[in-house]
Formats: sequence, C-alpha cells, structure tokens
Amino acid sequence: MLDLDGVVYVGGEAVPGAPEHLERARDAGMRLAFITNNASRTPATVAEHLSRLGVPAEPEDVVTSAQAAARLLADRLPAGARVVLLGAAGLEEAVRSAGLTPVGVEDEADALVTGYGPDVLWRDIMRAAVRVREGLWWVASNTDLSIPTAYGAAPGHGVLVETVQRFSGVDPVVAGKPQRPLLDETVRRVGGERPLMVGDRLDTDIAGARRAGIDSLLVLTGVTGLAELVAARPEERPTYLAPDLRGLLEPHPEVVLDGDPAGGSAQAGGWTAHMTSGTVRVEGAGSVADWWRAVAVTAWRHLDAVGEPVDVAGLEPPTGGDAG
Repeated sequence: MLDLDGVVYVGGEAVPGAPEHLERARDAGMRLAFITNNASRTPATVAEHLSRLGVPAEPEDVVTSAQAAARLLADRLPAGARVVLLGAAGLEEAVRSAGLTPVGVEDEADALVTGYGPDVLWRDIMRAAVRVREGLWWVASNTDLSIPTAYGAAPGHGVLVETVQRFSGVDPVVAGKPQRPLLDETVRRVGGERPLMVGDRLDTDIAGARRAGIDSLLVLTGVTGLAELVAARPEERPTYLAPDLRGLLEPHPEVVLDGDPAGGSAQAGGWTAHMTSGTVRVEGAGSVADWWRAVAVTAWRHLDAVGEPVDVAGLEPPTGGDAG
C-alpha cells in the first residue's frame, strides 16, 4: 500500500527510481495499491496521473479517503440514504458508488461527509457546522492540516475539520490516515495476505499502519529527515526503513543492540552507531540504508530511556549506494 506524494512522486515528477523499483516489485509478485488521503480526485484521475509518470495503474489500484469515508457511511446507513456533501468530485463519486445520495446543506439528510474541495463555500461550511451541532452524524475524509500546491503548502481539509469541531463541540468519524478505515478499505478492495504500508510521513502513514496492526516501510524521499526520525514516538516507528523504494526489493538485516540505552550501540550491516552523552557517533562502512537503521534504533532506545531526542547536529548521512 503506497502513499503517493513523497513516495511515488513529489509535485509533478516521479521520485527518481520509483517507476523502476515498482516495476521490479510487480515482477517479484507484489500487488501494488496506491492510497491517498486526498478526497478530491477520483481513482481514475489518480491512475492516469501515475501512468503518465511511468507507473502503470488502473482505477481499481487506487483507494482514496473518499472511498473509505463512503464505506463508513454505507456500513451504517440504508441504501439510498441522503448525505450532505461538502467536497469535490472524488468525494461525490465515492458517495454515489456506495449507493448513497448526495444532497445540499439545506436538504433533509441522514449524515454529513466532508473532504477537501477548493470550491466549497463558507456559507455551506457554516450551515453544515450548525447541523452537526444539532446532531447530524459527521464523517470526515481526513484531518490533514496542509496540502501541497504549486505555490507551497496550503491549508488542507483538516483546517475545515478543526473549524467545525470547535464550533459544534463534535468530533467526526475520520476515514483517512492515521485512522485505520483507509487501510482497511484498501485491504478489502485489493486483497493481500501480508499487507505492507509504504509511506514518508511518520504521523500519518506509519502511525496509521500501527493502528491497523500491519507492517510499514518508511522511505526518506518525502518529508521525514534525520531530525524527525530520531524523535519518532513508539507509535510512529516503522517496521522497516529504507532511503527509497528500493527497500521493497532488498533484505533488511536485524539491528543488533549492545550496552545500556544511554551509552550503548546499535550495529546494522557494516555500521555501528554509538550513543555518547546524548549524541550519536557512527563508524564503519556499508549501505546507506544500514546507516539509517543503526542511527534510528540507537536514537529510539535513547529516547525511550531518557525522554529526550538525541542531538544529531553535525551528523551527516552518507550518500550513494555504499559509503565508508
């Protein structure tokens, strides 16, 4: 289960090497699903975008938070139930496909569903907030506070969610990551005996996988860097770690711990990361991936023991396939 932005592509371009790595993964027998918290685009639109970037995909390979939200609604409401919809085309298509009827904010309804939509009107948000306060059941596609745009990060659907929450005093049922409905919906639609969530964000992709009880692979082609990684809380720590999607195709050696948390070490491949006075020192040689693994495990053990992240100032990750 592949997150998109920061994993498969960044902005309008494929992550370097991602199409080739994913082609090899398919050749090895892996079934790929592309999942996104973005509720505005339809699966067909996402699949077309991926295919243009050299990652062949069909609409049935894509699962969105809009589809997960529609599933939550359909599981509780009768067929044809009327649902106030604040969002874009992807959310409307998902709601209709689930056998439900989208209606306006003034219409009689059984529920409200919200998702990102650039054309959602403030007057409709106000009316929906009043109806939620009066008792209308509310499902939110996600709570992402920001979205990437051509002009930088901009307010996401989570800002609308917070606005309605504060006014109504009501928390919605949330479909997208880090909540588990999106991952559950992906497994239901796509199948797979050993699901693996692949993402670049600790607080959504990895935390969502842990909530769903499935393994995760963190890649470092998106928003997570060294400072974020060493400060990860237990509920945000991945099962596997790799610089990029090549990690789908390579063995992940066990990281061997030695000594006490405050001053011990971790060894991965040819690298050994030592903990000394709150800082990490690394020696040895080997793959870049193993360097990151040794540092991460050392830092997490220290964080759990003393409650403070390690100091990584001056610690430079190696580059290239192998380093010394």
